[in-house]
Amino acid sequence: MTQSRADWPIAVRIVDIHEPLRAIDDVLEYPRTRVFVFDRGELLGSVDIGNARGPISVTRLRDAIGNSLAYVLMQRVVARQLAGAPDDRLLPVDRSVSVVVPTCDRPDDLRRCLTALQAQMSPRRVEIVVVDNRPGGGRSAAVVREFPNVVFVEEPRPGLSYARNAGFAAATGDILIAIDDDVTVPAGWLERLVRPFRRPEVMAVTGHVLPIELETASQCRFEAYGGLGKGFTRFEVDGAWFRSVRGAVPTWHVGATANAAFRATIFRDPAIGLLDEALGAGMPTGCSEDTYLFYRILKAGHTIAYEPAAWVWHRHRRDDESLTHQIFCYSKGHVAYQLTTWLRDGDRRALVRLGYSLPKVYAWRACQRLRGHSDYPVSLIL
Repeated sequence: MTQSRADWPIAVRIVDIHEPLRAIDDVLEYPRTRVFVFDRGELLGSVDIGNARGPISVTRLRDAIGNSLAYVLMQRVVARQLAGAPDDRLLPVDRSVSVVVPTCDRPDDLRRCLTALQAQMSPRRVEIVVVDNRPGGGRSAAVVREFPNVVFVEEPRPGLSYARNAGFAAATGDILIAIDDDVTVPAGWLERLVRPFRRPEVMAVTGHVLPIELETASQCRFEAYGGLGKGFTRFEVDGAWFRSVRGAVPTWHVGATANAAFRATIFRDPAIGLLDEALGAGMPTGCSEDTYLFYRILKAGHTIAYEPAAWVWHRHRRDDESLTHQIFCYSKGHVAYQLTTWLRDGDRRALVRLGYSLPKVYAWRACQRLRGHSDYPVSLIL
């Protein structure tokens, strides 16, 4: 995906086609608008509209949605005709949930996150666990005191995996949800995320991650890089898929622990266990602790479901320095993941990724940049 500098910033708006469409007239400061499209609250997809700093009429909005999402809309009509009423059964209400939120001295993000979490409506027992990964400052503790019944845990060892694992250890729920402190959850998110656990073979569920804003060049570049979301189509992967992959197992396409849920039992399974604390943000490896956890779940023969209806808003890094550091961590973490699966698990498929396909990806990106087919910064390629 390539965007010119003239396309920034991008307005982010939502519409629900079950309601009468209205013109979008609050985008006069934006050359482009990304519209996330819903039907009765269920996320269908997105459309990008070049509005040239002008309003978007109802006619243009309707045409853009129809042209971009016609196949999706047709599928929904056919599915309703064939299946009748959708299956909206909940996970049995006796299954409790713990939401684990690691934080590292970001009080404003944490406050927004907890406000949205406490607004969730659920028939089951829901526990919120906040893990302070920089406890000396005291700002996270002060925020947590504003919210009743939130469990507060301190983890002084720096590193996201240490923090998540401390939260998982303190949590008491049957289902453990992992999110980041810079996400905001919408109404109904929790029940949509845990619903696939009705099936006993599902051991983990990941959800979609949408940008809450695309106000800066860095935020737009991160979306061009791929963002955190994995698309608008449900899918599942399992042990058979894991064994069938000829190259490195691409668990980085499965989702991320910015928005994921797990059966608590998997963390007590010696074949899976907790997050690898040598991987992840705050460690020299930079990331991939979730990627390797997904790998172990699949290697053990279990199923992971991707549920795009369980979406969250995420605030991407706003400045170039933060984005460059983030992409650098992603790159070295990806290599660390491949090395881990090879050296620890004996999975030689990782060598194909390290020796062939990964260099090929970077060479292609560099060629695209040199040919002028992309304005993606060289600092994020090399």
